Order: sequence, then structure tokens, then C-alpha cells
Amino acid sequence: MASPNEPDDGQTLLARLSTEMVRATKQFFGKGPTQAKSYFLDDMLFIVMKGGLTTAEKTMLEFGEVDKVRDFRQTFENQMTERLTGMIEDITGRKVLTYQSQVMFTPDRIVEMFVFDDQAGDKFIEATAEGQLGDKPVGQVNAEDVGLDEPSSQGQD
Repeated sequence: MASPNEPDDGQTLLARLSTEMVRATKQFFGKGPTQAKSYFLDDMLFIVMKGGLTTAEKTMLEFGEVDKVRDFRQTFENQMTERLTGMIEDITGRKVLTYQSQVMFTPDRIVEMFVFDDQAGDKFIEATAEGQLGDKPVGQVNAEDVGLDEPSSQGQD
């Protein structure tokens, strides 16, 4: 059974998670990804974002400062942990035990990983599988589909 904040439909929840992560990234980094897609697997949620590097980060990469860009991203994400895990908990109605973010540069990808205290329901794992095996992109949003509004859940009280 879905929690009070959790949509009944797995596809709807995956799309909402992608949308809210794009909004949060736009709000806090000043630039969001061009595309995001969410995946449930066992007790984990993965949100993969494409095209999320800022102009300054791209310029620093051109200067060969890979470690500095990665270090800044990691430091920033460490500071954002409470807000992002709170946002995910509010949306899913589930407890996040831990969170990690990883940035990759070639190709430009950011992967947000959340570990929950329980396994995702079958409908959410099935929605992820549908997105991989079916013809439509379940849980995927493009930047032009996501407004610049603040995330619907700030993960703060």
C-alpha cells in the first residue's frame, strides 16, 4: 500500500523523483541536467542525470582541473545530503539510510544513489523494468519539461 505521499503508480513516482531532482539541481547549482531518469532496484533508488555540468565546471575541466571539479561537487553534495535525502523521503514516504553522489565527465553524467531501510514495492521495481524493456521512457524527464519552480519538497521541516 502506498504511503500518504507516495503515488500509487510506479511510473508516476519515478517521473516525479526525476522531476524533483532536476528542480533541486537547477535551484542549488544554478543549472540543471538536460535529462534525468530514475530507477528502483531492491532497496535502492538511482537517479541518473545527463548534461548537468555548469559552465564554470566545463571551463575548469578544459583547464585539466578534474580533481578540483570532482572535489567541489563532492563537498557540495555532502552539504546537501540532508536536504536531498529529506526530499526523497517526503516523496517516497520511505526512510533513506544513506546517500551518495557521483559525477562522471566523459560522458557528462551525475548519479544520485539512495539506500532505503526497506525494499521497493513490486509496482516500483516493475515500473523500472518496464522503462528498460518497453517502448516508452518510464521515469525519464527532459529539462524543458521541468519548470524552474523550487522543488515541491525541500526535505526540511
